[in-house]
Amino acid sequence: MLKDITLGQFFPGSSPIHKMDARFKLILTVAFIVMLFMAKNKWGLLIGAVFTLLTFLISRIPFTMMWKSIKPIIPLVMFTAVLNLFFVKTGEVLFEWQFIRITDEGLDTAVFMVSRIVLLIVGSSLLTYTTSPIDLTDAIERLLSPLKRFGVPVHALAMMMTIALRFIPTLLEETDKIMNAQKARGSELDTGSFRDKVRGMIPIFIPLFVSSFRRAEELATAMECRCYHGGEGRTRMKQLHITYIDWIGCVYMAIFIAGVVAANIIIQS
Repeated sequence: MLKDITLGQFFPGSSPIHKMDARFKLILTVAFIVMLFMAKNKWGLLIGAVFTLLTFLISRIPFTMMWKSIKPIIPLVMFTAVLNLFFVKTGEVLFEWQFIRITDEGLDTAVFMVSRIVLLIVGSSLLTYTTSPIDLTDAIERLLSPLKRFGVPVHALAMMMTIALRFIPTLLEETDKIMNAQKARGSELDTGSFRDKVRGMIPIFIPLFVSSFRRAEELATAMECRCYHGGEGRTRMKQLHITYIDWIGCVYMAIFIAGVVAANIIIQS
């Protein structure tokens, strides 16, 4: 299960989306998330699904990665669906038994919310799939650079965010190794009551915290040995440049935004 979590992983490639400026990709990802929440009907989400599918095709990321992005959030998706299915009481009753009551509006709301969450996760994951951690750090720092006037340590914030994102796969791999080691020693992590399973997590969390602090110390030492002193006087080997691909991506996003807005207006009218 832990191996299926792909958050923070980068897949090198030569697709147009890989070649886009990281700043544009960040802005377009935020715009995509905003438009998903602005979609008020199923047609808006359908446009979002088509947009996400086409973007995956353009990025040439394997569709197995799409499934791996969804798989870890299945419990959250199911919980959201159950809440909307059983707690929305308005509309025509489709099924009723004792205290359980399912209506057509509850079913529509459950499908709508689940679709929104899935599209949100899948679409947002393309940012890390197609952007290297270094480019992502530079993009965040450039976009937040106006805050330097107010004394905000922009470079430090960007570096912390990127390091945290970069080390998610590493920590997941370390957790998987610790769990396998504990199972080899006879620990039963998947059996017993809920209380037993919680207790079984203690031999996993303790070495994981120790390993995390050790890795953090090693990283800090390595950065100090390389004379890293923050963003002051720092130069960049690779500069971010805006190309025609970025403007094509903006037009592509504008079409998606126009489609969602049109769906909201037409359905309401």
